[in-house]
Order: sequence, then structure tokens, then C-alpha cells
Amino acid sequence: MWVMRLAEATLCRYVEDAGPGPSGAVIEHSAMSDRIERARCAWRSIPFHTLRDGICPEGIVELLLIAFLGKPLWMWLLFIGLVVALLVFDLGVLNKDDHEIGIAESLRLSAMYITLGLAFSGFIYWQMGGEATAQYLTAFIVEKTLAMDNIFVIALIFGFFAIPREYQHRVLFWGILGVIVLRGIMIGLGATIVENYHWVLYLFAAFLIFTGVKMLFANEESHDMADNRALAWLRRRIRVTDQLHGHAFTVRIPDPATGTLVRWATPLLLALIVIEVADLVFAVDSVPAVFTITTDPYIVYTSNIFAILGLRALYFALAAILHRFAYLKYALSILLIFIGSKIFIADAMGWAKFPPAWSLGITFVILTIGVIVSLSKTRGAAPGAP
Repeated sequence: MWVMRLAEATLCRYVEDAGPGPSGAVIEHSAMSDRIERARCAWRSIPFHTLRDGICPEGIVELLLIAFLGKPLWMWLLFIGLVVALLVFDLGVLNKDDHEIGIAESLRLSAMYITLGLAFSGFIYWQMGGEATAQYLTAFIVEKTLAMDNIFVIALIFGFFAIPREYQHRVLFWGILGVIVLRGIMIGLGATIVENYHWVLYLFAAFLIFTGVKMLFANEESHDMADNRALAWLRRRIRVTDQLHGHAFTVRIPDPATGTLVRWATPLLLALIVIEVADLVFAVDSVPAVFTITTDPYIVYTSNIFAILGLRALYFALAAILHRFAYLKYALSILLIFIGSKIFIADAMGWAKFPPAWSLGITFVILTIGVIVSLSKTRGAAPGAP
């Protein structure tokens, strides 16, 4: 198969160029000599001469092997293609018509995304090894858990703008597209900074410890959307209708002053923009957290996107039972402190890095205890009462 041969050729190039990568890993030539030879043979045996001219010349394969942010271009294109296919399937097939997504449908959709996210770890293992797989799974779990607070804010935004449940999925879907682009920019910039200024990781770690301690002792805050600065800024600069117009984000209606048709934004568009701003705010915590787990941009980005895809799908089920996770914030606080302290512990112990398998196990234990305690403490509690 072409994919198999391309992957073998990629491995061959990795090993020939062996050296410290973004995470400090070095591929041992002696342990991989047999596979290197197979990779070379696979590369030479690709039957370019049997293919029709113009379909897949040798230059295209060389292009796909060009490194982008530490990984060959084909690995990035494969992931982006998978995400695009999932979104097309989601909106074009599963949710072609506006409808209210129930808890059962939400759980099925979320299970699909979570399964795919976990299955992607198999691809990570195949291409990058067991250590990278542990880092991916840890980042995936951490990102998904940290985004729990985001669900509460999304529910608050939908309630403020009075967005009916049948239109909420449309807002979240288009919001995902913004997340894919914005997270990509943030992670790309972060990877570049970390690669050139490694000491920035210590700033990230200290910031996470500070955030975790602050969250641990902070009082519950009330969120008032009427005081949201981003919303006030938007209302001063764009025309917004007083009511929804179906699932449209913008509509052309007469200007009350002139009577001419002009473009107006609907509350649905405002909800989308505010949700995107909220995601940027949450990314300030989550992206540094993942960078302290691994500095590999591919692992950081793929774990982020898969976690967000699954969590947005789970929104419709979790929004109704968020009060059952009222005590999870303490587990999140401890988790942030632990993630931030790993780099300092590794330095103190003389390790090159904190063992990824330990990190995954400790993360799982912290979150499991947090969920069990939260569910037991809130048994029988009504929504809004921890």
C-alpha cells in the first residue's frame, strides 16, 4: 500500500537524520537497522514507472516528506483530512437538518469522537513509538478535562442569547472551525518559541502552578454576560437584530433609517463570536499545560483537536448534569499543579524528562478520584446546587 510505503520511507528519513527532536528523543540506529533497510527497500520499490504520468510522480512523494513543525507534511495532511471528513459527515449526514440533540444522540456522537481520538493513538504509536503515545493520551485526557469549564460557559452564552437547542449544534460546529485555526496558530507560535527559548517552558510550568493554586482557593464566581466586554464592543460596531432569523448568522433586512437593504448580524452570530473568544481565554491555560507534557507540535495539536471535537459533541449531555461535577475543579487544580511541577521534579531528580507513563497514570488517578468524589458528594443534588 502507498501509505505503508510512505510511512516506511518517512521512518527511514527520521532515522538517517536521527538526533534530538522537539521532545529530546533520539532514535537508536543499532536497534532499528533491520527496519531501516526495509524502509530503504520500500522507498526504492515504489512503482513510479507503472503509474500514469501526472498522477503521483516522485516529486509529490518528496513534497509529502518535507518536514513541517518536526513532522512530514503527509502526517499533517492526513490528520487535517480526517478532521474535515468528520466535520462533513457530522453536518452533512448526521445533522443535515436542524433538530434538538438529545442526551442519547449526544452520547453516541461523543463516543464516536472519543473512540477515534483514542484510536489515533495507535497511529501515533506506529509512527512515533510508545513514549509519544503516552504523551498523546495524557495530553488528550488533560485537554478534555480542562475544557469542562468551557461547557459551563457555553451553556451560559446560549442561555443569555436565548439560542434554541435545535440551533446550538450549528453554532458549535462552526465554532470548531475557528478552534482548529486559532489553536493551530497558538500551538505553532508556542512551538517556535519553545524551540528557540527552552526556558519558556519553566514560565509555562510556573503559570500552571499559580493557576492551579488560585483555582484551588478561589471562591465561586458569578458570570454575568451583560457585563461581557467583548459583547459590548461587538454591539457598538455591528448591526444586530433583536431576534433570531432561523439558523442564519446574518440577514439582509431594511435599515430603519434609510429603508435600504443592509446586512445585519443575528444573535446566533454573536453567540458564535463570544464562544470563540471564550475558547481563546481557556486556551491560555490548556495550551501551556500540554506543552509541559510534550513540546512536539503534532502531539499537542492532534490531542487538542480530538479532545475538543469529542467534548463539543458531549455538550448536550453534560450541560444538563454539570452540577454533578461541582467538585471536579479541585481535581483540576491539583492536576494543573502536578503538570506544572513535572519539569521541576525532573530537574531535581536528574531526569531528562518526567516519565510519560507515570504522567499518564497519575493524571488518570487524580481525575478518577475527582469524578468519584464529585458524583458521591452531589448525589441527589438539584441543578445549580452543589
